[in-house]
Amino acid sequence: MPDAAFPEWPEIEPPLAAFHGEPPPAPEWFTTALAHEPERSMVPVNGANIELLTWGERGKPGLILVHGNSAHADWWSFIAPFLALDFRVAAVSLAGMGASDWRETYSFESFAEEVHGGAVAAGLYDNGQKPVFIGHSFGGGQVFYAATRHPEWMRAAVLVDTGFGGPPPAAEGFRQPQARTQPNRVYPTLEAALARFRFMPPQGCKNPFIADFIARRSLKRAPLEGGGEGWTWRFDPFLWGKLDRSIMGQMLLPGPRATPMVHIYGEHSAIIRRMSDDPRNRVPDDVHRIVIPDSEHHIMVDQPLALVAALRGVLSYWPEGGIAR
Repeated sequence: MPDAAFPEWPEIEPPLAAFHGEPPPAPEWFTTALAHEPERSMVPVNGANIELLTWGERGKPGLILVHGNSAHADWWSFIAPFLALDFRVAAVSLAGMGASDWRETYSFESFAEEVHGGAVAAGLYDNGQKPVFIGHSFGGGQVFYAATRHPEWMRAAVLVDTGFGGPPPAAEGFRQPQARTQPNRVYPTLEAALARFRFMPPQGCKNPFIADFIARRSLKRAPLEGGGEGWTWRFDPFLWGKLDRSIMGQMLLPGPRATPMVHIYGEHSAIIRRMSDDPRNRVPDDVHRIVIPDSEHHIMVDQPLALVAALRGVLSYWPEGGIAR
């Protein structure tokens, strides 16, 4: 996500500044994956148009992918084509993010309904089998909520480096999202905007070609003060302050869950470190775990092919003998 939302981050070198607005060189696997472009549409859900991307044939087992905070569906555009070999795959941009509409207020329930609405519109239930919901970071929180409140919607759930308990504390050098009182900054050029893109939580970037792809699709044109047009971030800067998080205290209560669940996370994830320090924010102990070596929080950026392998591997045998049958 762009650091415009958190201008007091610890100093991390912006991954795209050195490229001066030019795309970094990318390996063949990446360009080949992107050549499998998704079908793009908008799905109305409770008064908001929700961006939907789809890959693969209708009638295959379904997967729906949910992005992290201030991100968008295209964070999955270089992962989904590998999954579409065996699955009908969909990705949504939650309200307030990507090309989806902004709302006056947000809730875990409204996000869950957006994901479910995308799954229905994508035809993920067409073969008579429920889809698997997969969510990264904040999106994993929405998948966890949906699995708890609406287990009838899904066959299983996969959390990807998901933590609970809100944003990093101010004591660690972060401005809290609730404090946002200004709209997103408008940059005079695309180069200037790309040069400001960083990840949250702060981390390096081994694959700048992925950061560049994500960053370009995180931006839109906007009027510049004084005339002309510049570039600004697509996400609603006031989303966190407009989000009802009261349900979060109940999400991790002990008790049986009807939905099989796996948690895939990065070996060096700052989110996982924070969880280990506060048991109230941990994913429940009975959730299966898969660790991706040499990865921080943004696994699809750090180790994209390892994430693909983990997802394809686990779905080949879990749940109940595998979904790709």
